[in-house]
Amino acid sequence: MSSLSVSAPAMHAEHLDAAELRRMVRHDQMVAVRHSVLAAIPINAVLTVAALLMAYSGGELAMGVVWAMLSALVNITRAIVCRLPYRGSEEVTPGQPAAPALSGRWWRTRSVEWHLRAAALLGLCSGGVWALVPLLCDGYTSPQTLFYLTVVCGITAGSVTYGIAYARVPILFITPALLSVAGCLLVAGGFERQMLALMVFVYLAALIRSGVQSEAAFKRGSLLKNEATAMAERLRQAHESSQAAARELEFRAMHDPLTRLFNRDGFTDTAGRRLQAAGEREQCLLMLDLDGFKAINDVFGHGVGDRVLQDVGAWLSRELERLDAVVGRWGGDEFVVLYDVPGSAQSPEQLARLLTQRIPQASVMEGGQLGVSVGLCVGRGLGVMDMLSFADEALYSAKRAGGDSFRFFDHGLQQALMVRRDVERDLGLGLEAGGIVLWYQPIFTAGGELHSFEALLRWLHPRHGWVSPEQIVHAAAATGLARRLLNHVLTQVCLAARQLDAAGMGHLPLAVNVSPREMAHLDVDELVLDTLQRHGVPPRRLQLEITEEVALNAESTQGKLARLAAAGVAISIDDFGVGYSSLASLRGDHVRQVKIDRSFISGLDASRDNRLLVGTILQMGRSLGIDVVAEGVERVEELMALRALQCPLMQGYHLCRPAPLDEIVHTR
Repeated sequence: MSSLSVSAPAMHAEHLDAAELRRMVRHDQMVAVRHSVLAAIPINAVLTVAALLMAYSGGELAMGVVWAMLSALVNITRAIVCRLPYRGSEEVTPGQPAAPALSGRWWRTRSVEWHLRAAALLGLCSGGVWALVPLLCDGYTSPQTLFYLTVVCGITAGSVTYGIAYARVPILFITPALLSVAGCLLVAGGFERQMLALMVFVYLAALIRSGVQSEAAFKRGSLLKNEATAMAERLRQAHESSQAAARELEFRAMHDPLTRLFNRDGFTDTAGRRLQAAGEREQCLLMLDLDGFKAINDVFGHGVGDRVLQDVGAWLSRELERLDAVVGRWGGDEFVVLYDVPGSAQSPEQLARLLTQRIPQASVMEGGQLGVSVGLCVGRGLGVMDMLSFADEALYSAKRAGGDSFRFFDHGLQQALMVRRDVERDLGLGLEAGGIVLWYQPIFTAGGELHSFEALLRWLHPRHGWVSPEQIVHAAAATGLARRLLNHVLTQVCLAARQLDAAGMGHLPLAVNVSPREMAHLDVDELVLDTLQRHGVPPRRLQLEITEEVALNAESTQGKLARLAAAGVAISIDDFGVGYSSLASLRGDHVRQVKIDRSFISGLDASRDNRLLVGTILQMGRSLGIDVVAEGVERVEELMALRALQCPLMQGYHLCRPAPLDEIVHTR
């Protein structure tokens, strides 16, 4: 959006269009000429009647009637011309585009200049009529001479007085009349008449000079007026432009540019005011997340993804208008809605069900499957931030349940939210105090020998007891402590490697789980290699366990994995078999190990299909030279089934539960 700034130099007259200013001045002259002529015609008519009466008194009635009729004809013509329309493009307002010319009759195409010239020509004609006055008084020799001289001199003086805008009109009017007076006086002869004729010439010159000066003064005044008008118009335009820019900036500050819905700030502000005004009236806040949107973006491109977001935003605005709802785009593919429950005939559950059923059809596209998950918070007297947090918790629960559904924020979610908030709040203190520790679960060979250890996060929270590793990792990501947590884990693993060295188990590697978010947003390769070097631990002693999602994300992780593998760090794929492209995750040279997901091990002895699948993975591992670990061995029957399938490595509670490294080392 362009900005408009106005400064005094930019508004100076020299920067105004000279031709435009000239047109405006000429227009003012024409308007003034029209007013002066129309004002002078009645006076001209009165004096014509007086001259006619004087002619009648002097015995020149016939000549007087002819002269009066000629004068009336000229005056009528002047009045008609003064009332004729003129070309619209000449009526210029400073800073505005010219209007198109009128069409139709011939005069509608006449310009201001034409009207000025016509006024001057008709002024000459009128002056010519008054130049014929000598016919009424025997060349200014009759007894009525003084009257006629007074009338002619008076009307010429009045013409100059009225015609200050355009000197050509009064000059052309007075010149024939006064020259006629002077000529007749000179012809009549005699010293007195000659001196009077000389005075008439002086009088004519004075009137001409006065007319020229008056026109110059009028033009200066008109120029200043139009310059001021032009500057005022430009200032008005600048003011309007700045106001429009301010409104646009305000709109952009409060609205999402893609969907034109409220953005985070706009929704929070508007919903906050709505909730404050609602008092104890029940309100419902819904948070929506589009299921499958990432796949649409990846497969069809961001252009299609943006169009889907626009379609969904337009659908929400249109369908929820009857609810007088506040609708916003929270970010990414998330939308938020707030509406007054008592003021609507639709219950929150009905609305949530409508959204899950109708939004997938809100955008027309070929291919791709779109769904929506909805989290709802219904309450009275709650603040907007609390309602957003509660609805977000409900949305997260709906997505964990598989998506394409809705979930209300209830007591169970409130307890989970309380735990999550406390974990996020206390995570930094837990890292500083050493409360976040690593326990280790061994991986055994088929013969029962130790093969390696997997490091697992543990935290005994002072209020909520044992916190799961998933909660710790999520809290670290939410609070910006992910790098610090990973550095803490790597340091503890290096210390554990030294402890194993001291116990004569220096040949056993240790595995560390790295989440997809950590792999995507942290320089994991540099952190790992720097920590190993700082503690003097060989890279071959470390394994990184990643998910298939990470292994397939070539854009952001392959370079990091390749660098780690080249340094000697073993890469292991955790939960193998549950991803949508398990075989593809084995491409490349850096994968050294896969861990069969526990869902295939559970009940392995009683499931022919699971045994077939596990056997296939084992055969594939042997063919590719990749170690295969069966995790989640909980029963002796599962252990026996794995041994029958010749599974080389196993892990599970039946073999050994996770425990501090000291306990495991001392029992071996």
